[in-house]
Amino acid sequence: MTEELGYEQARDQLVEVVRDLEAGGLSLEQSLALWEKGEKLARVCERHLDGARERVEAALASVEDTAEEGNAG
Repeated sequence: MTEELGYEQARDQLVEVVRDLEAGGLSLEQSLALWEKGEKLARVCERHLDGARERVEAALASVEDTAEEGNAG
């Protein structure tokens, strides 16, 4: 289910998880469950950021290719 979240949704939920863990007062079982949820959310965020990085790099490469073609003529 977390894999379907967009970056902003996953990030916001991760922030909530961190707040809850930092607030304390949870049982060990609750803390572990939150930690696991946070790990999943962090992976979702990382995948989104990796995808965005790839898109930016592809766009930059395209711009560079276009600039080089313009200079060749």
